[in-house]
Amino acid sequence: MPDSTPPGEASIKALVAAAVADLQRLIKAQIALAKLELQQTGRAAGKTGIFVVGALSMAAIGGIFLLVTLAYVLVALGLPVWAGFGIVTLLLFIAAAILGLLGKKEAAKIKGPDRTIAQIEQTKATLQSAVEQSSDPLTQSRALPER
Repeated sequence: MPDSTPPGEASIKALVAAAVADLQRLIKAQIALAKLELQQTGRAAGKTGIFVVGALSMAAIGGIFLLVTLAYVLVALGLPVWAGFGIVTLLLFIAAAILGLLGKKEAAKIKGPDRTIAQIEQTKATLQSAVEQSSDPLTQSRALPER
């Protein structure tokens, strides 16, 4: 049974199929590279995180001792013990409120990966239109030179 497909159309289909296969391999390779880089970055970030947590823990303990010292300085200046510690506690609550409001303001600025999503949608639309054009026989017949 002879093939009813024009000779030019079969080669275009083969080219499109090869291009799609190459694109799939390229995307898989890029994803594999990204995974590898993220794993390496994750390990380095984990090691760094341990040191940062240690430093922050020591700073927090130092801060507590500084606040106790400040309370006792207020007591040494003639205030009752409860007043010295009360003033330090009030200062901590004021600092917490200010930092909380600043954090809330910054949190409102956080957005999703809008540009990435837009780029993915654009790539998807481009690939869809390429596939649709490659399957449209009228477009293919116009693109082929007449013999």
